[in-house]
Amino acid sequence: MERIQIDAVQPTAYEAMFALEGYLAKSKLSATHKNLIKIRASQINGCAFCIDMHSSEAVREGESPRRIYVLDGWRKTELFSKEERVILKMTEELTVLDKNGLSEATYLEAIAHFDEETFSQIVMTIVTINAWNRIAIATHKPLP
Repeated sequence: MERIQIDAVQPTAYEAMFALEGYLAKSKLSATHKNLIKIRASQINGCAFCIDMHSSEAVREGESPRRIYVLDGWRKTELFSKEERVILKMTEELTVLDKNGLSEATYLEAIAHFDEETFSQIVMTIVTINAWNRIAIATHKPLP
């Protein structure tokens, strides 16, 4: 069954989401960091539309396909830097909130690596992709 597509029915809702994307585009987070967040959260949420879109986008922006292939096993490889590992921990903890959200240990590790502005931008990137995942999953957004 075809589902209602919010972008067609409520375009102003999408405009608000795109405003968040505009904020993120101006952040000092690297494309690599943003892509890792978007792909990992989308994997956790099972959002095929977003996994496909952000994996393709990451490769176009220079990300190694190999790192994307092993992303859900990032803890078992040395392919990710210390900063990327902190970002991935934050992404997992803030995507799966029923496990107590952002732990004190991860928070302390994050603020040891990132200033307040960067920390805030990481959190907002995680929040934004989780919102997009929920929209795409709820509407069964078709792959392009």
